[in-house]
Amino acid sequence: MTVLPLPRDPAGLADAYRVAPGRHLRVNFVASLDGAISVEGRSGGLGSPGDRRVFRVLRALADAVLVGAGTAAAEGYRPVLADSEVGRLRTVLDRPATMPVVVVSRRASLSPDHQLVTGAVTPTLLVTCGASDADRRAALGAAGVEVLVCGDDEVDLVAACDELADRGHQQVLCEGGPALFQAALAAGLVDELDLTIAPLLVGGGPALLPHGLPTPAAAQLTQLLEEDSVLFTRYALRS
Repeated sequence: MTVLPLPRDPAGLADAYRVAPGRHLRVNFVASLDGAISVEGRSGGLGSPGDRRVFRVLRALADAVLVGAGTAAAEGYRPVLADSEVGRLRTVLDRPATMPVVVVSRRASLSPDHQLVTGAVTPTLLVTCGASDADRRAALGAAGVEVLVCGDDEVDLVAACDELADRGHQQVLCEGGPALFQAALAAGLVDELDLTIAPLLVGGGPALLPHGLPTPAAAQLTQLLEEDSVLFTRYALRS
């Protein structure tokens, strides 16, 4: 496969990552050459200007962002607003300026005073299960969060994605963390992995998947872009 330069203009970058209409779950990660996904607990230490452009365009193309509660807390997640860089890019690409962030938490671990709740224009969604605290779910609902109870003792991601699709969120961007990625893989939900490979050796730290898979998941490289020795890959996951 030919390595092409990463487009610098938003329209060209959007064309490189746009997918056909219909349901699609893509996972986006950045990792070092030795497989680390963070430096001192944050993914930003692996990022580059190109990676940040890809991050923004993937969000601009998505109907919703799916993220685990731990990652949302560690990375300081904020709602997608119309006057943000992503919001403005969405407008340029003829998309609605805002979209929801969907937080996945078995224990409904999202505070009603979190910025994802208090600052959201499009309500944040929480995906949890029946085993989570009912009072906590009620408090989040009263604060404006749309609470989706999917599953009894554990979160049923298949049911959650079905519910999101029913709400019009067919093209979903999952931003991790590793446990959520592994659960989505196990559920057979992942259509695409967009992996940025930073030209760094980190050593130690969390990896892309926290545990071994029962069967290795096969993937097919569909696109390879490069900028400043950073590789931007797209892999189709084979069901």
